[in-house]
Amino acid sequence: MGVDKGKKQKVGEVKEENGGTEQIDKELVLSIEKLQEIQDELEKINEEASEKVLEVEQKYNKIRKPVYDKRNDIIKTIPDFWLTAFMSHPALSELLTEEDQKIFKYLSNLEVKDCEDVKSGYSIAFHFKPNPYFEDTKLTKTFTFFEEGTTKITATSIKWKEGMGISNGVAEEKKGNKRSHAEERTRNGCESLHEASELSRLRPVESG
Repeated sequence: MGVDKGKKQKVGEVKEENGGTEQIDKELVLSIEKLQEIQDELEKINEEASEKVLEVEQKYNKIRKPVYDKRNDIIKTIPDFWLTAFMSHPALSELLTEEDQKIFKYLSNLEVKDCEDVKSGYSIAFHFKPNPYFEDTKLTKTFTFFEEGTTKITATSIKWKEGMGISNGVAEEKKGNKRSHAEERTRNGCESLHEASELSRLRPVESG
């Protein structure tokens, strides 16, 4: 029995189409492989650039240090400098209660220090004059960055003086008493300031 010529032609067309598809697939795979090679080359260059930028940043951090020290010496002669600076900030000023402001009056210096590897994190140190709130003269908050994108935050455990009623930066709630509206607002809105300073939590429990 003979095969219809029309069917033979269709089968041939299918084979040609399949062959063409296979050829396109090979070319696509080859192009993607070449693109990956180029991307790997770019990433290597970017890594080298990051290392160079880090070296420059570390160099100039050392150069900046004595200049910052001179600036801090002048700042110490200006009454309530840091309190005024924070109160002039549109976001931070909203988070500072009257009690917070009283504590800030004793803030004598604020120091930001990068880790040796700038990309791995930084710390913020708050230097205080003797005050009626806590024993510490220096409070530090450290931000550590990890490659997977997470951040670890550690802070000084504050040594509150008797009657201040706060430990580890978290207000203690007195049994039977509700927190005041101001305290509730401060705790709820504290995260923005918390990232910048930790100081909006440095306030005594209201008596009463």
